Amino acid sequence: MSYIALNTAATGMSALSTSLDVTANNLANANTTGFKSSRANFEDIFYQQLAQPGIPSGSGLQRPTGLYVGLGTQVSGTQLNFEQGPAETTGQAYDLMIEGDGFFQVDVPSDVGNGIGYTRAGNFTLNQNGEIVMGNSPGYKLTAGFAIPENASNITIAQNGTVSGSVPGQTTPVDFGQILLARFVNPAGLQTVGNNIYIPTEASGEPLEGEATTDGLGGIRQGALEASNVDPVTELVTLIKTQRIFEMNSQVIQAANETLRNISNIRSF
Repeated sequence: MSYIALNTAATGMSALSTSLDVTANNLANANTTGFKSSRANFEDIFYQQLAQPGIPSGSGLQRPTGLYVGLGTQVSGTQLNFEQGPAETTGQAYDLMIEGDGFFQVDVPSDVGNGIGYTRAGNFTLNQNGEIVMGNSPGYKLTAGFAIPENASNITIAQNGTVSGSVPGQTTPVDFGQILLARFVNPAGLQTVGNNIYIPTEASGEPLEGEATTDGLGGIRQGALEASNVDPVTELVTLIKTQRIFEMNSQVIQAANETLRNISNIRSF
């Protein structure tokens, strides 16, 4: 009946509204360093079974098909896309980019991800103690556990994460420490908590820490940043599709409403 069409179209509009929110967030972060876009995945929901396939018909033959009426759709989840974003060369000593798989590890509040967060945003700088920290509003520091001396110069960060530089009185570069990376079996299962930070979940699995360029981890590139992997053209096409399908569901509601009105008028005679 028409009221089923009303409810079904309503589920479509609700799911599309969520999809629109996801697309809007992607476009809003098109210029966010290390940002990974998301997509909304849909799934159909319950069906009314009006006739089962394979049951005998009146002539003794079996029905070749069933009769099912779907009751709409819903968003099954949002899936992160960890495809690498384009490189932006900056020339800054503490701008770092991971070329390949892996995440930087940073210290976050203990009530968030057991105190360790993971990020692809490599816009780092130094704090007052010479520690490497993120250039975001909280200024989370790398879990590297070392500091760079105030009088150090010519800072170099190798592909494997070794941080070195020149110190007065030393004729050769001095190693200050090493930046280790981490990766996950299922990065799409990570939880986003804002500030360019992800934390592990049961779905992502435990972090696998290691030296950059080893065990499937990418290398670290100094003087460059990983830009957002949002493709504005793709997002705009998704936006247009979402708008059109939303309008079609709205028309279904109008048609179902008109049908119910006609039925009501017939009953009034």
